[in-house]
Amino acid sequence: MLNRRKFIKETSLAAGALLSSAMLPASAAQQQHHLTVLHTNDVHSRLEPFPMDGGRYQGLGGVAARGTIISGIRSEEENVLLLDAGDIFQGTPFFNVYKGEPEIKAMSLLGYDAATLGNHDFDGGLDNLAIQLQHATFPIVISNYDFTGTPMEGKTKPYQVFNKGFLRVGVFGIGIELKGLVPENLYGKTIYQDPVIRANEVADVLKNQQGCDMIICLSHLGYQYTHDKISDEVLAQRTQNIDLIIGGHTHTFLEAPVSYKNSVNKEVLVNQVGWAGINVGRIKYTFGDTKKNIFTKANTVVVQKKTNI
Repeated sequence: MLNRRKFIKETSLAAGALLSSAMLPASAAQQQHHLTVLHTNDVHSRLEPFPMDGGRYQGLGGVAARGTIISGIRSEEENVLLLDAGDIFQGTPFFNVYKGEPEIKAMSLLGYDAATLGNHDFDGGLDNLAIQLQHATFPIVISNYDFTGTPMEGKTKPYQVFNKGFLRVGVFGIGIELKGLVPENLYGKTIYQDPVIRANEVADVLKNQQGCDMIICLSHLGYQYTHDKISDEVLAQRTQNIDLIIGGHTHTFLEAPVSYKNSVNKEVLVNQVGWAGINVGRIKYTFGDTKKNIFTKANTVVVQKKTNI
């Protein structure tokens, strides 16, 4: 009798535990992990907002307003990456006078995690670029420019791996062909390598050797073209292992990331947020315990100083 009572009691407790577990929400059964990617491109030395002169972009942009936005998002989100897709230099008197120093120092103060190079970043020549990068607290990632034998040798990395929570995120850069776009005396002996081949090679290293859960390409190829030229659209379709391409060069204002199928029929997103620091792109990913990402939300944040009305 005692054994029978004990059996009934233990069975009832077990059933109750199973029932309680079944009633828990799905989010409690599997913990969610988040990654927020913030990004800019083609800021072009726009450290101050556009002047209030009645122009299309009056009052927009500026380092101070961008910093406020970035700080606010970092206070809301635990895992944040801040990235830039190139053309940091050229476009305002700041570059004409200081040759890029305030631009790089501003990005360092804002806490950028990584950036790649655009064609206008060569406008002061290789010696100047190497000097200005001494002010950077973040890596410049570029995988298809070979700077061997130039002042830029050893000043960049092909990729950088970031640990964000339990996630490993690989970030690498791809640059546009400089010949015909930049005077040869400014890029010197820089060797341009095929962007699709290099992107596949580096993404494979990040996925299979570095064990990255997510791979981001910072591209300065341009979003898309009507003629036969490698673009972000082409890069997305001809590569594998890349999850997100953050683009630049064409100053394209995309309302939301565009989805493409890569060479093995998996999704890759492409985004670009215009130019001059007018916008900050914001993409939030949610990961389950299996580390399979689920794209949850994306929006473009307009950079402007908040005023009291």
